[in-house]
Amino acid sequence: MNPTAQTSVPDVLAELAALEDPRTREVNERRGDDHGVNLGKLRALAKRLRTQQDLARELWATDDTAARLLALLICRPKAFEADELDAMLRQARSPKVQDWLVNYVVKKSPHVEALRQAWFADPDPVVASAGWALTTDRVAKKPAGLDLPGLLDVIEADMREAPDRLQWAMNHCLAQIGIEHPDQRARALDIGERLKVLEDYPTAPGCTSPYAPIWITEMVRRQTAR
Repeated sequence: MNPTAQTSVPDVLAELAALEDPRTREVNERRGDDHGVNLGKLRALAKRLRTQQDLARELWATDDTAARLLALLICRPKAFEADELDAMLRQARSPKVQDWLVNYVVKKSPHVEALRQAWFADPDPVVASAGWALTTDRVAKKPAGLDLPGLLDVIEADMREAPDRLQWAMNHCLAQIGIEHPDQRARALDIGERLKVLEDYPTAPGCTSPYAPIWITEMVRRQTAR
């Protein structure tokens, strides 16, 4: 495929189909992602295509998960309006598409704070999880103006019964508050210990558990060891 020539959606879809691997699909589907393309190969294709905003929009419109992941790699994040990004999030079915949309596109958008506030309290738990992910990013990088005790109040009240994806995002925020903000650390640890969310989550050797008390304690240990 010649990236300098006009690239057609059928050409791209044909190349994605050629990259499809049944074993990769099987692994991805266990995580809720309905595609079988190795992400390293997908990134290599995106590197060849380079930035193509019109093609990215057309690929997104196919409703194909691999095509949408590719679209998020070749788009111009600042070219999307807020309502377009909102619609894209609500269309994103797979966890990987949502994750890449939030991290690779929305975080680079001039509309990021407005979307964070709009999504945070959305009644759709999948949309709300994106709002929590953006809030977690602010907790770590731009906490000024955030009500950290208020966030802990919401986490304490709602995280245990939250749907999986929202629960995961709230737990990440809890851990980030405990890691980055010593004045809130004792309360974050206490909430994690009482709610016990993800306490039994299977963790591979050498990886840190997502259980907030373990996560917070380990990351603080690493910070003090530097």
